[in-house]
Amino acid sequence: MTEWQVYILECADGSLYTGIARNLDERIAAHNNGTGAKYTRGRGPVKLVYQENVTSRSIALRREITIKKLTRADKLRLAESGE
Repeated sequence: MTEWQVYILECADGSLYTGIARNLDERIAAHNNGTGAKYTRGRGPVKLVYQENVTSRSIALRREITIKKLTRADKLRLAESGE
């Protein structure tokens, strides 16, 4: 089964970006070279602060939505705890 990753990046301006990917290393490289999400263009370099593996794209999308609804403080707590 192909795994998906849900991740949170911290941008150089201190903002947080949440996304999903199948190959997280390639996706982070895309964010850093300006071919990732529109939001992260001009906000690089980005660094990974949180990731979790899930078993399907639909689960990843639902989890991404849940994380995006969190406050910044809750996202940072999530990243710190790793859970």
